[in-house]
This record gives sequence, C-alpha cells and structure tokens, in this order.
Amino acid sequence: MSSSVPDLPGKLVSRFSEQEKWLKGHVARLCGLEHERFPGSQPVSFGVKDLLKLEQSDFWVCEKSDGVRVLFLIAYDPASNTQAVFLIDRHNSYREITGFCFPHHEDPRQNLRNSLIDGELVLDTDRKTGQKTLRFLAFDCLVIDDQNVMSKTLDKRYGRLKEWFFRPYNRMKQDHPQMAELQPFDIKVKDINLAYHVDKVFNVDIPNLQHGNDGLIYTCVSTPYLPATDQNILKWKPPSENSIDFKLVLRFPPSPNNPKEPDFLAKPFFLLYIWHGGERNNAKYEHYDYMRVTDGEWEALKRTGEQIDDRIVEVHWDPTVDGWKMMRFRDDKPHGNHSSVVENIIQSIADGVEKDALLARSNAIRNAWKVRQGQPPGPPPPQHAAPAQRGPGPQPPPTAQYQQSRQQEVKPRPVPALHTVIRYGPLAPSPWSKVAGPATVCGMRR
Repeated sequence: MSSSVPDLPGKLVSRFSEQEKWLKGHVARLCGLEHERFPGSQPVSFGVKDLLKLEQSDFWVCEKSDGVRVLFLIAYDPASNTQAVFLIDRHNSYREITGFCFPHHEDPRQNLRNSLIDGELVLDTDRKTGQKTLRFLAFDCLVIDDQNVMSKTLDKRYGRLKEWFFRPYNRMKQDHPQMAELQPFDIKVKDINLAYHVDKVFNVDIPNLQHGNDGLIYTCVSTPYLPATDQNILKWKPPSENSIDFKLVLRFPPSPNNPKEPDFLAKPFFLLYIWHGGERNNAKYEHYDYMRVTDGEWEALKRTGEQIDDRIVEVHWDPTVDGWKMMRFRDDKPHGNHSSVVENIIQSIADGVEKDALLARSNAIRNAWKVRQGQPPGPPPPQHAAPAQRGPGPQPPPTAQYQQSRQQEVKPRPVPALHTVIRYGPLAPSPWSKVAGPATVCGMRR
C-alpha cells in the first residue's frame, strides 16, 4: 500500500486569495479558455478497439510514470522583465517555486515569456548510491513564450518544448552549474517513441527507470491539445492492473452491548463511493461497492496514524478474491473517477489488452504508418532485447497467434461480472460516520 509518489514542493498560494484569482484568470487567458478549471488533458483507458486505432493514426508511446501530474507555469512580467514559477496540481492549487530561471531561445540574455508546460513530478532513486532526486518530466506544452500552441499537432508542440523550453535551460545550467544548487528539483524532457517501438519501451526504457512505472501512454501525433478527457490519449495497463479511484468511507458495526453505538474496536466496512459530479460541498457521491481489507492490512493502516475515512483511494480488481483491493491513497486528486469513467475502466478490465497483443501488433502498426507516409512497408523493426539481469525479453509470437490477436476486436473476451452487489442491505445515513463521530478513537484520527 506504500507509494513513492513525491510530495509537491513550493509555497501554496492561499485559496480564494487575490493572487490565486489572478493566476487562474491568467492561465485561462493564456489557454483561451472560458473557465478557470485545471486545463490539463486526461487520458482514457486502452481497450481492444484501440489496437485498430493505433494502425489508423500515428501515435507516440512512452512509459507512464508513477508520479504526480502537474502543470508548470512560467508567469512573465514584461514591466520588470522577471519570471515567477508555479506548479499547478489536479486540485487546481498553485504552489510558487523559487530558484529557477529560463532564458529565451533566441537570446539567452532575455527571459522566456509566459509558458505552460505539462508533465509529472517523480522521485528518482539512484540504484547504486540510493540518492533520491526530485525531477520534473516534461512531455507536452500548452503555451510557450506567449504563444498558445494547443491547436498545433503533438510533434510541433514537442519540438517547441525541447527547443524553446528545455534546450536553453539546459545550456544555461551547464554554463552555470552553481544555479542547479538553488533549484528545488531537476527538469528533463520525457523520451517519446513511435508506437511500433513499444518493445523498446518495455525492454529498455522501463527497466532503466529510477522511479515507478504505471503502464504506457499512447498519444495521437496529429491531434491538438484538448483541455479535457481526450479520446486520443490512451492509458494502457495490463488488465489485471487497471485501477479506479473511489472515495473511501468507513462504517463501523454496532456495539454488541449497545446497538445504538458503534464498535470502534471492530474492523469497519470499507465502502467505495463513486463520484457523480459537482465540486467541494456540492460533490455528489453514492455507494458503489466495498473494498476487501484483511485483518493484517487493517492493523497496518491503523499503525500509520493517518486519517483513513473520506479519502480518495486507488483500487484494482483482484479476481482471486473477487473484489477490489487497495493500491494507495490518491491525495493528489480532488475526487474519485467520475461514474462515466468508472464504467469505461471496468469495460477495459474486461476487454483489456495484454502485453503480448501490443507487441504482436507492432509490425502492422509500422506498415500502416509507412503507407501513410508514402513509403513501402518493410520488414519488422529489430527487437530490443531486455537487459540480461532481468531475464530475456518477450519473443515475437508465431503467425497463428499474431492472426488471433488481429481478430481480438471482433471476438472480445467474456466480460467478468463486476457489477455492484449489495451484500449488507441498504445503507441509511450513519450516525457513526466521520462527521458525526469523535475526532479520535483509540488513538486513531478518523
């Protein structure tokens, strides 16, 4: 249940303050948006039908890091020729960061102007020394040097990210290494691969990571940046590892001595609530299912001393127990997954694509890509072997298996029964909830 997801650095801008109000309006103006919500794009879960989509359009693929999704804002003041830097998380909270300076790509004596970079913070650990490094991995941009590039294709945006944002910054850091000591974290641009080189991601990129991995991300090259759920950004995980974010609500059983009082010494029921929209006090949640927690896991949770109730929790479906199991808390997310997203994820679990099917499809994806470029299809690209210490990489399946994988979209696997089962009868508003109960019970905050 532990996680290597880092805490966000910086000084939190006070909620509802004049500074926050100005910053949100500034970002909305830069992005050309009529709202002030978090403008980052959101992926959809990968399903069998998306194998054909990878053939029909150009996609790039990269590993999906186990980190914290943030937007990196460089706010430029032309009057004073100064920059202020902020991190924006998915709660749409702003944190001011000091120690950075970003030169202009044309004249390093000038400052880079207003920019909004998409990426994630990860905590890298050196395998030899054990030294930990907080690092921002940039993978896209919405605005760069006062220019809104959201309407441009991914290849153009990625080019601007490298040439206008990272290259001048990296050159400055090399020329003035003492400046790196003032920075709260390192910055890199994430490596991207053509979709048919997914074997390299599996066998080279992921084994060499210094941080956790959470699957793959496929992004369409020819589409604009969409500040919402984007059907052209595909999040792949092995079907058994697909996860959903719910709100966790604890309900304690009644005391055997007094049915009107909760038994706080007993293990509670771990209810999973699904989000139906709304924000803050108007958020709409309802009971969806419950989470399986063993006695040992419950004892471990209590020993943390943390609040457990009323937090967003990431779970996955475990067929061995026929139920949801906890992966980690997601305090970086303001809400669980929306009800519409939950149904899509459950379908992706039932209709998921295994790693071998992705690898088997690589040659067809490559040939289709070449045809769109007016080039003749060629032989399969060379396979990237996995590092020796981690065992041999997956071997290309024989032709019969490959043909079978090509037919998966018309012969999907049976959908497992993941529907809600009411096991304990209807739930009335409980007098033993976090709101009604005492703040501390048996030394544990609720």
